[in-house]
Amino acid sequence: MKLELDGHSTYAYTGGKAFDAQLPGVVFVHGALHDHSVWGLQSRYLAHHGRAVLAVDLPGHGRSGGTALDVPTAGRWLAALIDASGLRRTALVGHSMGSLIALEAAARLGERASALVMVGTAYPMKVSPKLLELCRRDVLAAIDLVNALSNSTHATKPSNPGPGFSTHGLNRALMRRMQAAYTQGHLFHTDFAACDAYAGLEAAAPKVKAPVTLVLGAHDQMTRPLAAAPLVEALKPRVLTLPVGHNLMAEDPDGVLNAIRDALQQEAA
Repeated sequence: MKLELDGHSTYAYTGGKAFDAQLPGVVFVHGALHDHSVWGLQSRYLAHHGRAVLAVDLPGHGRSGGTALDVPTAGRWLAALIDASGLRRTALVGHSMGSLIALEAAARLGERASALVMVGTAYPMKVSPKLLELCRRDVLAAIDLVNALSNSTHATKPSNPGPGFSTHGLNRALMRRMQAAYTQGHLFHTDFAACDAYAGLEAAAPKVKAPVTLVLGAHDQMTRPLAAAPLVEALKPRVLTLPVGHNLMAEDPDGVLNAIRDALQQEAA
């Protein structure tokens, strides 16, 4: 599905079903150097079980035009996209950088946000200056480092049940493709700097009216579970920890799906 927003074509995957804005919505937001495809299992399942699904490509990522945005601006963009889609109320699900963008959008939507699920999240989401320097000097090495830190094993079961599947290989290829396709500057640095700079929790939290769920990876080396403590204090969420790393949707796709389904059962009336 494509929408025109701010003069650019915006892509959102609808889970293999025709989009119907009259259904209860679920909007998925990917993280740094990713696109909508990281939500493949979760978006398809919910689209085939009575939900209007939008798994967005953020500006400058995947099939969406425009320039990559900082977190507050991306939150405003996401709220505007939801308006343009015709959804009256929707749940918001975001991973890593996308979790912060979903938080900002939920604050803007107020009562129109029915649930907020923050996956692989932390606050503040600080990034090592050495990693930012490495991405400037050798972006492929930086991608390899982030990929190694994002996956807790080489072949998590049951997400890799047969030959030809690799959480490391798929994530590495996706990040390389996003970086190579971006023509407005340096996407790795832009995305990771946006995570590092975000300081909006204190302003956003009081405006969030939806029940909040955090889904954390016990072995996450990118956004360690302890780094979610300010979010727990500010948002009073339900917290679920899965035995995986930062790449939760690939390492435990069913666990993430079940966490989202549980969160949707707690949606604000």
